[in-house]
Amino acid sequence: QVRLEESGGGSVQTGGSLRLSCALSGDRTYRKCLAWFRGKPGGGYVEVAAIDSANGTTYYADSVRGRFDISRDSAKTTLNLQMNNLTPGDTGKFYCAARFGDCGLWYRPSAFAHWGPGTQVAVSS
Repeated sequence: QVRLEESGGGSVQTGGSLRLSCALSGDRTYRKCLAWFRGKPGGGYVEVAAIDSANGTTYYADSVRGRFDISRDSAKTTLNLQMNNLTPGDTGKFYCAARFGDCGLWYRPSAFAHWGPGTQVAVSS
């Protein structure tokens, strides 16, 4: 079992930065894919980034590559998302998600069984 809870959302202007965190609890032994998704206004999710807990390999959506950085602390208790040069298109509720195994097809939210409640990000122009 894995439990997730996000924090760090807020409101910034275009070009600003935010750092999201996701507290991880429960199992810490098995290999996992840990990811961030952004909720869409009409429903569904947009992939943002993912990291493989076994080897630290990171994955990014084209829209955030070079601006966002996903990481996990050495104690394996926190997943982070550093977001720089934010734009209004980044506005939404950000969710961290986890699944057991590697990060193959990480961009498919349906493949993730464990989700946090989300944290809101608003970017104004």
